[in-house]
Amino acid sequence: MPATITGIAQNTPAAKKNIAQGDVLLSINGHAINDVLDYRFYATERKLKLILQRGGKICSRRLRKEEYEDLGLEFSDGLMDEQRRCKNNCVFCFIDQLPEGLRESLYFKDDDARLSFLFGNYITLTNLSEHDAQRMIDMRLSPVNVSVHTMNPALRRGMMGNPHAGECLKHLARFAEAGMDVNAQLVLCPGWNDGGELRYSLQELIKLPTIRSIAAVPVGLTKYRERLTPLRPFTKEAATAVIDCFDDFRAGSSIELCCADEFFILAGRNMPDINYYGEFRQLENGVGLWASLKRDFLDLLDEAAFEDAPYACAIATGEAAFPLMKFLVDEIQKIWHNKRMKVCCVRNDFFGPQITVAGLLTGQDIVAQLRGQDLGRALLLPAAMFNHDGLTLDDMTLEDISEALGIPVKTVKNDAEALLKSMLGEHQ
Repeated sequence: MPATITGIAQNTPAAKKNIAQGDVLLSINGHAINDVLDYRFYATERKLKLILQRGGKICSRRLRKEEYEDLGLEFSDGLMDEQRRCKNNCVFCFIDQLPEGLRESLYFKDDDARLSFLFGNYITLTNLSEHDAQRMIDMRLSPVNVSVHTMNPALRRGMMGNPHAGECLKHLARFAEAGMDVNAQLVLCPGWNDGGELRYSLQELIKLPTIRSIAAVPVGLTKYRERLTPLRPFTKEAATAVIDCFDDFRAGSSIELCCADEFFILAGRNMPDINYYGEFRQLENGVGLWASLKRDFLDLLDEAAFEDAPYACAIATGEAAFPLMKFLVDEIQKIWHNKRMKVCCVRNDFFGPQITVAGLLTGQDIVAQLRGQDLGRALLLPAAMFNHDGLTLDDMTLEDISEALGIPVKTVKNDAEALLKSMLGEHQ
């Protein structure tokens, strides 16, 4: 895809150089610009020579700027190229477990190293060509977030349904040799890559000198697994074994070796305190969300000074986060006795009982289970339920839910300050 410029930000180096909307950026300092990685990397220099195509003519622009200062060019697509589709057929793939009839974008499986660089997505390495891997090394893209799952090459090929899934593990050693930090994710499936296989994977991963974190996440199983590889959910005993295995390897290690919050819920164990998670490198994987939010929330409560006006609202969440939300509400009401907050635990009837996280709740489950209840003056929903277009997984908007329930509905991001203010009616 050509790097067509769609805009130039004001008061930036590019705004002063007669660069126009519709120009195509061909190269920077002699380096071809094929995608966002090329652009971000080669645009960091202080002195730049840009080769542009305007209509049928080629022109050049020279400019000076501060190192790492934003050049100011805007493009229609964040990647400046087509998004790369996953080449795997993983036995645990969540997308394969979606029902028919959802919007088309939900069925797209991405596996793109550039999304890892931009947004912290995890990649499987199976999509990397030799050129891709070397470019990542040359650009020192760090950290690299990798969905490893297992370090057993044969097992990895079987679990991921890709004959190349084992051999591409070699990239981990190459990245480590180049000094690039690596965060490794293991989606664990009982009877597949737990037990002895998990121990082997941890033994091999901790040998990498730049491994910074290893996290285990339990497989998510929906009720739509017809004609897919049979998998079973984690039992309390199996979840406990995973936690104990990680604890064995944590002893004396500087690597963040952590289990996702779901494992502690499944095992019926108390959630660890913040010291367990180090720098929270895999927070977006649900590793430490509970501890992080609890700590930040309680810290705010210690110094909070909000207007003591009566207010009543409801907070809807999934089964996994319900105990935490209930605890936080109880702590609030020790201080503000005229704040009435109801925590609503919503079952995931859409995906089935094994899916308990708040971010995978649907609008229809919210409406069906909360209709007719006294929800106070507003209903608070986790922002993670909605995509960038403001749609739930079943294509309901905030307005749809509000109209169905007859009450104002607001989203709250996973942030202690935003949650506290919303609970106390500061965002009315």
